[in-house]
Amino acid sequence: MTETHFRTMQVLKWVALLLALLAAIGSLDTQTRVQAAALCSGKDRASLLSFKAAILRDTTGTLLSWTGRDCCSDWEGVTCQPSTGRVSSLILQARAEDDESFMKGILSPSLANLQSLEVLVVSGMKRIGGPIPDNLSRLSGLSQLVLEFNSLDGTVPPGLGHLASLQTLSLNGNRLTGQIPPSLGNLKSLLQLNLARNSLSGQIPATLLSSMQRMQFLDLSFNLFSGSVPEFSGGPFGNLTNVDFSNNQFSGQIPNSILSLSSISSLSLGDNRLSGGIPDRISSLKSLSQLQLSGNRLSGQIPASISMLQNLWYLNLSRNELSGPLPMSLGQGIPSLSTIDLSHNNLSLGSVPEWIRNRELYDVRLAGCSLSGRLPIFTKPDSLATVDLSENSLTDGASSFFANLASLSEVRLRNNQLNFDVSKIPLPYNLRILDLRSNRLVGQLSAILNNRTGSSLEIIDVSSNQLSGRIPEISRGATSLKVLNIAGNRISGKIPSSISNLGKLQRLDVSRNRISGTIPPSLGGLANLQWLDVSLNAISGRIPASFLGLAHLQHANFRANRLCGQIPQGRPFNIFRPVAYAHNLCLCGKPLPPCPRSHR
Repeated sequence: MTETHFRTMQVLKWVALLLALLAAIGSLDTQTRVQAAALCSGKDRASLLSFKAAILRDTTGTLLSWTGRDCCSDWEGVTCQPSTGRVSSLILQARAEDDESFMKGILSPSLANLQSLEVLVVSGMKRIGGPIPDNLSRLSGLSQLVLEFNSLDGTVPPGLGHLASLQTLSLNGNRLTGQIPPSLGNLKSLLQLNLARNSLSGQIPATLLSSMQRMQFLDLSFNLFSGSVPEFSGGPFGNLTNVDFSNNQFSGQIPNSILSLSSISSLSLGDNRLSGGIPDRISSLKSLSQLQLSGNRLSGQIPASISMLQNLWYLNLSRNELSGPLPMSLGQGIPSLSTIDLSHNNLSLGSVPEWIRNRELYDVRLAGCSLSGRLPIFTKPDSLATVDLSENSLTDGASSFFANLASLSEVRLRNNQLNFDVSKIPLPYNLRILDLRSNRLVGQLSAILNNRTGSSLEIIDVSSNQLSGRIPEISRGATSLKVLNIAGNRISGKIPSSISNLGKLQRLDVSRNRISGTIPPSLGGLANLQWLDVSLNAISGRIPASFLGLAHLQHANFRANRLCGQIPQGRPFNIFRPVAYAHNLCLCGKPLPPCPRSHR
């Protein structure tokens, strides 16, 4: 090999190495640029920080993570597009059923600067108020806008109708007012619309439903809407499964267009002002599983065609003006029925129909249906959890009734003429609600309120009967009880200090009895107490100063006892009306006249 050739080979080798190095550098530069792009866009980070600045308090702890430059990787609730670093999703949800979990502040208009945003969820924050920013209409790629269970006020921005890609719009559970803007009818891609639990009013725009053939879920409940129930014109609405217009002020008759919604499985028109009859064509809703028409002014007979609804498991026609007799076909039809409520109509049933007694049901409510005689015997009781036969004229049969219903969780028999000794009744072990108010019951209170029942029962109302004995001692394990109403009986003795072991108690009414002694200071430890009535007894002594710790107390009545001394001077006791303290020996201090020195 010549020297010239050798040098040529060396040069070629160095050139190859240089090219490889340049290629490596180029690859590294490309990776660096990709990694840099994956970092949060500076513009989007600034917009998110503006949102954070408008939140004055955050007990959820979410925004604590919003520090540093990389919002895409490190900031809770934020998701970015991998290739661009632009924010594509912002999901901020408070912990469910946690009253201490919230954000306080407003929705910053800076959210509209997140131009790549597809999902915006700010849910359950409770104290985020102010209006919905109008400029959210600039988020052209938004597919989900969920701003529910906050405190947003003002109107629904008409500009939301420009969000052509929107599939979910939920503003449920705020304080919105005004009318639904007709522009929402432009949202042809919308699958779910939820405006429930606000104060929206007026009539439903005709354009809202005429172009929403893709809609699956529609909820306008708990508002102030008026006029006729909106027509479903321009269909078909082949995907619509859930419609809830309940708790509004709709009037007129049930429109025929609703009866053409062949795919609907849940229809709720309850608590409005609807009149006329239930249409026979209700049977055309072949997929219907839940029908809620309660709290209207519907009249006439229940149509026999309801028996043709093969999938119907929930039927609530209560609080109307429907009259009898019940169609015989109901006994052979509605094979899926599990829950039935016919309460408070003009039905004179006399006794619980045989087809109800012999069917495997979960929930039976026949309050105010002119029932008389003995309590019914259900032949398939294993699944029965709730029975409401209140406001009737039932007289006896309690022992066999309770013995047969071992799975019962809730029983309401108030305002009948039942006459039995509660000491001889076998209460179901897992009973949660017991309402026997306004009957003719006798026996010892301890048969109902004891260590066993205290662990499962949440509501006990045996007021306006003839029960006797003392209020029993309560063990520390009895923590479920929220309501204890024993007013209007013949209960004597003292209020035991151990009542304070009922840590979840919200309502305590021992009025109109023969109770004596003093009010135990330990009751001031009932942190959840909202209602207290000890009136019309023979209780003496003072109102304990420890009651100033009852921060949630909204109602108190100490009238007509033998109490003396200064009323605790602090909220809420000094803002209750004077009548709450009237007819005692010598109570004084606000809201009554000032105390003499001897009574302070």
